[in-house]
Amino acid sequence: MSTELEIETHPFEPFLPENAKLLMLGSFPPPKTRWRMNFYYPNYQNDMWRIFGLVFFENKDYFLDVANKNFKLELLRDFLMHKGIAIFDSAHRAIRLKGNASDKFLQVQEAINIEALLARIPHCHSVMTTGDKATDTLMLALPQDTEKPQIGVSSSTYFADRDLTLYRMPSSSRAYPLAVEKKAVFYRTMFEDAGLL
Repeated sequence: MSTELEIETHPFEPFLPENAKLLMLGSFPPPKTRWRMNFYYPNYQNDMWRIFGLVFFENKDYFLDVANKNFKLELLRDFLMHKGIAIFDSAHRAIRLKGNASDKFLQVQEAINIEALLARIPHCHSVMTTGDKATDTLMLALPQDTEKPQIGVSSSTYFADRDLTLYRMPSSSRAYPLAVEKKAVFYRTMFEDAGLL
């Protein structure tokens, strides 16, 4: 019997509105058994879209179909298009060492081509990573003198023919020990700084 772990390829296309000013990078989607929609942060237990609801509408359930434990995907996509928020993940191919969604047990086999991605969104000057794995993976692609951003403190670099501001956000996973309302405070500050709020 083979004990070789499966290398998974990212299941989603990058979500890249033409007017994107901000690129959000997570690490890698959870296993498909956890999905409630074919889009980013598809696990109903993940708080990303609750954070967005709190920040932009002061309602953590704004993007949620609470009765069906699902998401309002069209509302969410329309909002992201209107605001100019692009989304992808830092890993293109990865191995789940424990078969779960934990970044701690995610081994990145191949990172995305961040330069090629940014070339498709020419108005984007801010990149936000959600969690340490996503941040570390991104840092490997950036100039060596780029300072790794810390939660609540942005950094900047020159890359892909533009000045970029980098933000490191608290993970939206429930495993990250911070109340969703407190996470939303960090995100609100970032969105204000990036000119989206």
